[in-house]
Amino acid sequence: MKDVKRASFGIPGETLCGRRLGLYIHIPFCVQKCLYCDFLSAPAGEGERERYVEALCREIVREGKKYADYTVRTIYIGGGTPSLLAGERILHILTLVYQCFRVEMDCEISLEANPGTVTADKLKDWRRAGINRISLGVQSLQDEELKALGRIHDSQTFLDTYKMVVESGFNNINIDLMSGIPGQSPDSYRDTLEKVVTLNKRPAHISAYGLIIEEGTPFFENTPHLPDEDCEREMYALTGEFLAKFGYCRYEISNYAFPGYECRHNIGYWRRENYLGLGAGAASLIENVRFRNLRDTGGYEQMQELPSESGQGKVLPERDGMFHEERQVLSKAEQMEEFMFLGLRMTKGVSREEFSEAFGTAMDEVYPGIVENFCKKGLLREQKDDKTGRTWISLTDYGMDISNYVMADFLLTV
Repeated sequence: MKDVKRASFGIPGETLCGRRLGLYIHIPFCVQKCLYCDFLSAPAGEGERERYVEALCREIVREGKKYADYTVRTIYIGGGTPSLLAGERILHILTLVYQCFRVEMDCEISLEANPGTVTADKLKDWRRAGINRISLGVQSLQDEELKALGRIHDSQTFLDTYKMVVESGFNNINIDLMSGIPGQSPDSYRDTLEKVVTLNKRPAHISAYGLIIEEGTPFFENTPHLPDEDCEREMYALTGEFLAKFGYCRYEISNYAFPGYECRHNIGYWRRENYLGLGAGAASLIENVRFRNLRDTGGYEQMQELPSESGQGKVLPERDGMFHEERQVLSKAEQMEEFMFLGLRMTKGVSREEFSEAFGTAMDEVYPGIVENFCKKGLLREQKDDKTGRTWISLTDYGMDISNYVMADFLLTV
């Protein structure tokens, strides 16, 4: 297959028209299921992967025609382990996206990859496909901790993979890290952080999450011995303090980046921008309607074989709902809730003026006294931007530590 000439598909920013859209593409396959993972993913043979990609491509063609007046600003290929697919499959998927959707010329295109599933040939195909951001699922650089999580790689495999990614020309690289791992201590977590920031080329972005025991996972059925609450709190505080010394700016509760390398796709989620999920179980938010594709991969594949109307790619209205397990038209109250508890995840916070523009009412009329009360408690701060004149409300450092407590007061529909 020839190289993808993205410029021929890309649309310069100054010529954009219509509404903007983020695309999420789900690849539900992995080498083996990690002990903590509750994502839609499972091991699969080559034939099953091929059938899935064919169904995914049919969905891309169908949905591209439905969203012809939207312009794609970000694409995120997640899973599962997308890097498990052959490089030419990823190249084929993205080529089809460029053909079926209006894609911005400077579109951020991310792909999740796990150490142990990356090769030099795949990296070449990813670059040819237009991918410009790689997210590596590392979790830890301590071999015993990786083994406790059920990861397929060890620390050396990560180092070898990271070197390959850098040498192939990628400069926008994210690394996922995890705290609260069985057997982890503040000292071992600090050692992982030190190894990350002393890499020959530091990653531009770091996502640092705490381990959550989810129902339906092996850890839920047989919970291992975990670090105590004090240790977890120490590791949580250490993350921000340590990374700040090396130039990383915290822009969201669990995300840190060098200036200009914040993940545009995820920011779209937190700001409630339109996004379309493609693939089994993928979720969408379009014009305040939330919906999710069928989670069962077999059922998802069968649905993509349904004929379209008159061969024009337009799905019959009564048939459109068959593609989705869940569909929810958000009420105004639900939109307000999401505006607050998603927006407050970001260190910049939420704007009073944007709230009024979006909902036709002042924030204090909907949440009387709540912002003022949390400001007095030192959990929220209110600041005016001198350049724009807008007032922003954001969590303080203390508020970030107990964000769930703060955000609970912004729920209207409980």
